[in-house]
Amino acid sequence: MKRAVVVGAGVGGLTTAIALRAIGWEVSIFERWPQVVAEGTALGIRPDAQAGLARLGLGEQLRERTVPYRRAQIRTPDGRRLADLPLERIERRAGAPVRMLSRVSLIEMLVRQVDPATISTSVEITDPAALRADYDLVVGADGVRSAVRQAFFGAATRPRYAGIIAWRGVIKGFEPQDYGETWGRGQMFGMTPQAPGVTNWYAPVRTPEGVRESLDDLRARFAGWHDPIPRVLAAAEEDAVLRHEVYDLAPPLGSYVRGNVALVGDAAHAMTPALGQGACQALLDAVELAACLRAHPGDVGKALHSYDARRRPAAQRMVTASSWMTRLAGAGRLAGPRNTLMRLLPI
Repeated sequence: MKRAVVVGAGVGGLTTAIALRAIGWEVSIFERWPQVVAEGTALGIRPDAQAGLARLGLGEQLRERTVPYRRAQIRTPDGRRLADLPLERIERRAGAPVRMLSRVSLIEMLVRQVDPATISTSVEITDPAALRADYDLVVGADGVRSAVRQAFFGAATRPRYAGIIAWRGVIKGFEPQDYGETWGRGQMFGMTPQAPGVTNWYAPVRTPEGVRESLDDLRARFAGWHDPIPRVLAAAEEDAVLRHEVYDLAPPLGSYVRGNVALVGDAAHAMTPALGQGACQALLDAVELAACLRAHPGDVGKALHSYDARRRPAAQRMVTASSWMTRLAGAGRLAGPRNTLMRLLPI
């Protein structure tokens, strides 16, 4: 039996472990935190990622935990409609809607599919190169600051501050009349369903690196925006709101594999959250990696070459699209021309 080690127990790492075990591999997971961290608000799982989870036998669980997201608008701070988000088009083309669930629920679902004995927590990988001798495959699923990437892929590609702080939270017992995003100058505010009676909100705002604003500062940023945005922020509680600086990777990696080492998720292609695709791309990485290994059972090198050819172009296109959308949604002085353009686009 071939042996793999997965460094990192986030969405990408856990899904990779499940997918590899499904094709007969023995898998060990090393996580640097004392426990698997189930933190976050809503994730939008697109139909292709849903299909990937279904291939791992998780389709029914996913449907039970999620709510469909079918209609949403892009508006200006005074409430004028700019465009519809392309949710109906996605459903029409794929035959299934985007489905929303909390990251906490997704992590819990994945953890239940993993043998607890295979997860080692509080493990800081200081010498990733030593893993290559003990395992047939080393998977770096350890995030944007990946130790595996640094050890095997060099320092040319590194985290780059995207210029925004992402605020996220949930509000219970409230469902807005309209979901979607409101685009202003250098900031935007979005709301999606998360569960029946639970609304997810998020607010990426342009902020200099290292500047730490308070929740009151955030409320002041959105004062005067259309209802219910000020009401949602007024109901937010400091200890329940998540805030983090957003980093992507630059320049893009020329390959996601080196020898018997492969990268998945943010370790390979960290991106801005404008398209909500980070988790989906990690899921697709994991499923494709296992599919390539199954297709080439006797040749890990050939399997990884196939994985890189299949996943890297698609993931990097998504990174580019997300970066473009981040700049568009948070346009500063060009907000006026942007709004005119959005009224004309058939999205």
